[in-house]
Amino acid sequence: MIFNFYLPAQQVNEKFKGYIHKNKKVLLNEFKEFLSIPNIAADSVNIFRNAYFIKKMLHNRGLSAELLSADVPGSSPVVFAEIKKPGATKTIIFYAHYDGQPVNEKNWAQGLAPFSPQLANDRLDRNGKIIDFPNDNNIKDEWRLYARSSSDDKTGVFAIIAGYEAAIKSEVDLNANIKFFFEGEEEAGSTNLGRILLKYKDKLAADLWIICDGPRHVSGRKQVVFGVRGDMNVELKVYGPKRPLHSGNYGNWAPNPAMQLVQLLASMKDKNGYVTIDGFYDDVIPLSEQEKKAIADIPGIEETLKDEFKIARPDGEGKPFLELLSLPSLNINGIQSANVGSMAANVIPSIAIAELDLRLVPGNDVDRQLEKLKDHIRKQGFYIVDKEPTDEELSNHGPVVKVSTVGSAYNAQRTSMDLPIAKVVANRVQATSSEKIVLLPSLGGSLPLYLFEQYLDTKPITVTIVNYDNNQHAENENIMLRFLWEAIEIVAAIMTGEY
Repeated sequence: MIFNFYLPAQQVNEKFKGYIHKNKKVLLNEFKEFLSIPNIAADSVNIFRNAYFIKKMLHNRGLSAELLSADVPGSSPVVFAEIKKPGATKTIIFYAHYDGQPVNEKNWAQGLAPFSPQLANDRLDRNGKIIDFPNDNNIKDEWRLYARSSSDDKTGVFAIIAGYEAAIKSEVDLNANIKFFFEGEEEAGSTNLGRILLKYKDKLAADLWIICDGPRHVSGRKQVVFGVRGDMNVELKVYGPKRPLHSGNYGNWAPNPAMQLVQLLASMKDKNGYVTIDGFYDDVIPLSEQEKKAIADIPGIEETLKDEFKIARPDGEGKPFLELLSLPSLNINGIQSANVGSMAANVIPSIAIAELDLRLVPGNDVDRQLEKLKDHIRKQGFYIVDKEPTDEELSNHGPVVKVSTVGSAYNAQRTSMDLPIAKVVANRVQATSSEKIVLLPSLGGSLPLYLFEQYLDTKPITVTIVNYDNNQHAENENIMLRFLWEAIEIVAAIMTGEY
């Protein structure tokens, strides 16, 4: 049995709820100020502003924080703090990241700006209206707060800090040593995370990492996740004529790199969405019987998603959504070649580019998966280069494609659902809910959690905290305030568990 109900824990949680309810306005205003600081990973000035703001939030709660550096030019600091509990035998580290995805402000709804937080009384695409921030504590749980990183992942950072505050102010004892670890490069691939973990190995010693990131179950149920998929981004650049050519004068003779690229991409998947690259699924470690049972116990969400996203026929031949997330995937992030719309011209373009996103599951290896992709590309008749081709290569081979990885790539990670300390965490999350929580073997998304095992020999689990319809990584990102308050309660409950 993964979890049980404990009445005393539920009574303690009522204290947390009471404290949060009394302080909603103060908490919301502080969170709004945090969201107002731009946090694109490449913007080092504002990244440091975020780090110092987090340090200030910790200081205001009586904690002494420090910035951990990877000693790499341009790297972002980790904000670290710890609480040593006398007599504690276990140590838990809470992780969240404070950097966010790039933004295109033009894509945001009218009245919204990524770093000017706005309240709305409902989702804007459901006719919600922008409203003023309240001057009192009369704050509705169904309101939405719109801003970049409002869900991914400043809610995680803020919930961890405010959760500690709720526990202390409610006069509930901590029963473990607690450490705080806030990263500033996750959306850029956590390029320096391994260096940080290795450099500060002794400081970061723990029995469990708790990752506060990602959306809760579509039903709204609270959720504990025991793994994540790995990730690798690959750019394909196909070369045509040395300069764009008139499509009337040269059409039917000069090969079109855009056409060659889309034909190559089409060869990688069948009509049901399965990847056709040889061996793509061969090294996948099957789910255990316990993991299969956990998935079977989770409420189905397919019909909800089909209605939400207006998808008539999903990929996967009708297989359950969560079963498909346990497989590796190949996605086209974007394609670019010449111009469209008012800028379109009748040309054969000189290049065409696509960026692929490959998600990995346990058993897959980044290098092996990349080689499978390259082997498939060669079988389609392409000549592969790893840098810009020479004129000689272009003249002697065709079609030519440059294959290169983009950013950091990393493997999947999965923690056993039987890990005793993880069961305690699941119990504490369950005690905050009147419904049975969701226990999920793995998220569909990716985090470089394998690094915690590789460098620290410590297992991570993920406690997801935000609403699933939060628009993370896209325009109009938002957090429903109920999920923010509940995230704070969840963290407080975990911090005060019996370990």
